[in-house]
Amino acid sequence: MNATTAFSLDTSTRLNSAEDLEATLRQIGATRYHNLHPFHGLLHGGKLNKSQVQAWALNRYYYQSSIPIKDAVVISRFRDRATRIEWRHRIEDHDGDADSEGGIERWLKLTEGLGLDRAYVESAEGILPATRFAVDAYVHFVRDKSPLEAIASSLTELFAPNLHEERIAGMLKHYDFVNPEIMSYFKRRLTQAPRDANFALDYVKQHARTPAEREAVCNALIFKTNVLWVQLDALHHAYVNGHVPPGAFVPAAS
Repeated sequence: MNATTAFSLDTSTRLNSAEDLEATLRQIGATRYHNLHPFHGLLHGGKLNKSQVQAWALNRYYYQSSIPIKDAVVISRFRDRATRIEWRHRIEDHDGDADSEGGIERWLKLTEGLGLDRAYVESAEGILPATRFAVDAYVHFVRDKSPLEAIASSLTELFAPNLHEERIAGMLKHYDFVNPEIMSYFKRRLTQAPRDANFALDYVKQHARTPAEREAVCNALIFKTNVLWVQLDALHHAYVNGHVPPGAFVPAAS
């Protein structure tokens, strides 16, 4: 099954130019990005307890720690040296290097600040099955689809900065167990995400030359929004509705 048969666009969508493509991508973000998920409303509005915030941070770590793996796979798809050079800073952004911490370390500061054991978080033992399936599916997507689709799947970064700003403000306002230091991951992404998104957007506008290729780009973004959305569905089902699956993180009794 290819991306276009799995995630079809509205039949009225016009994809005859790079401008049509960008407009459609932005419409996808406006209607499908996970900022719209009810779980985020609860998280940013101070409606969750500490254990529920812990569950979110724990599960999201698996996604964050898989991003450099995903990006290494993307790099492996390109024989073009310039593209590999451009893309590899994303791995450094998350993994860090010998002289600086990266996004994964900053996320671990968040989980530790929320009271979670670092080794437990890194083990991914307590994550939800849906988290694992969704994140692994993302890595498999960039491995198995075309290089163009692999890059296109990263375009959720176009919409991330507004969500990060909302998260920083909302969580600092509403939770006394959250402080600016443990929110450093999101502050750093306010500058990293736009840079990455602009490159990816320019790339797909330049290299998707036919309506079919532009449709594949749009469907890659739809796939990625589904990857993000289903993780929040699982969190809501387990930790808001109270249906925690066997083996997943169980909040400590308060």
